[in-house]
Amino acid sequence: MHLIPEPRLSPLNAVSRISQYPKEITRLPREVHAPCRRSRFGRPANLFRQSLPGINRDRDNQESIEMGGCLSRLYNEAKTSAFDPSQHLTPGKAPVVDVEAECSKDIISDDSSIEEIQVLEDGREGRCVVSDWRSHDTSDVLLRGAYVKLPAYGGQPSSSPVSELTKVDEAEQMMASLSVSLGAEEKMHEFAKRQNSGLRTLNSQIDVLQFKSSFYPKHQVKKPAKDVPREPFVRLTSEEVAEVYRAFSGSNRWKVLVTHGNSNIELTGEILQCLRVGAWLNDEVINVYLELLKEREKREPTKFLKCHFFNTFFYKKLISGTSGYDFNAVRRWTTMRKIGYGLDECDKIFVPIHQEIHWCLAVINKKDEKFQYLDSLKGRDSQVLKILARYFVDEVQDKSGKDINVSSWKHEYIDDLPEQLNGSDCGMFMMKYADFYSRDLGLCFNQKHMPYFRLRTAKEILRLKAE
Repeated sequence: MHLIPEPRLSPLNAVSRISQYPKEITRLPREVHAPCRRSRFGRPANLFRQSLPGINRDRDNQESIEMGGCLSRLYNEAKTSAFDPSQHLTPGKAPVVDVEAECSKDIISDDSSIEEIQVLEDGREGRCVVSDWRSHDTSDVLLRGAYVKLPAYGGQPSSSPVSELTKVDEAEQMMASLSVSLGAEEKMHEFAKRQNSGLRTLNSQIDVLQFKSSFYPKHQVKKPAKDVPREPFVRLTSEEVAEVYRAFSGSNRWKVLVTHGNSNIELTGEILQCLRVGAWLNDEVINVYLELLKEREKREPTKFLKCHFFNTFFYKKLISGTSGYDFNAVRRWTTMRKIGYGLDECDKIFVPIHQEIHWCLAVINKKDEKFQYLDSLKGRDSQVLKILARYFVDEVQDKSGKDINVSSWKHEYIDDLPEQLNGSDCGMFMMKYADFYSRDLGLCFNQKHMPYFRLRTAKEILRLKAE
């Protein structure tokens, strides 16, 4: 068997074979021909970042190895210096930038906006968007805190930047003065608005008051009052006042001080004390006083109207029936034998009405053909007047056989009368209504006269004579 020996490579053959391998071509970095972000100084932002110390150190070392060390570093420095715009500047001089030239060099597409990167002093990138200037005649640019009008894109500036700043200052002054004047005008407008609002409020209040006043009777000039008669207000003497206070004393509390023969009523000192100020009047005192008024008219018929005074039990008896009306219960109260006259002969018939704890007065006014209701608290009770109208028809027909028609008589609730201002004088008001009406007088008294009327009534009852 013949063995073929392996070929032995000589050093020359090894070198020649290595030389046949393709050599590694070191490619130089080049600009990418594509839209890229530019800084305000006309150089790519990434090159500026590379020039800063401490940035992309690893990348520089790698390039140095690929390009052969020192030669590669020299190449990069030359390339960096070529892009450095500060190489043309001299120390101590500020750069002079031609605004028109720079604006004319920049080419911006019509259908896009370019995102511009601002390089700050600390190496950070700020972003802003440059919009298409050619779509506007003028542009507003924020310059040192104020908006300034710049000429249209591609046009010539009207003045230098210094003059523009001067105009900005003048514009600021004008705006300041204008704002001051506008502020004063606004204050005047606000003041006027407040005044108008106040006037509107006053007008609305006046309208409300006028509307409310329409519900009240219009003020009328009061006519001179008639001369107040002297008889109802005769001043009591000191002896009469002392007599009344002795009757009110505790020593006469259980003594019978008054006996009225016709009504067969006896009054002790305790009963008479209901005439003291603040006390409620009882039935015995009211009935005795009404009997005295009847006797007064009989004594002086020419001085007083012909009247009849029912006692406090009459109306209660008249409405005591099951149907609310019972004429037969009071039929014999007014016989000729008892009173000596018929009710159809009277000018006025007075009926005391007791409304639980309140005294009122009803009047059958034949003289004026009225049924009247007097309440010191301005109350009304139509049922009372209807019952009295029915009673008067039955009474006249029963006693005289006459049929009287009272359908045309007026049912009157007296509103213009003295009013009670406390909770205890209703009985006194009721008795004085009867007193003044029987005199054919107007009700010319009021609440302040009540203490006097109490003393006078007590004196008249003690002497069994009404004046």
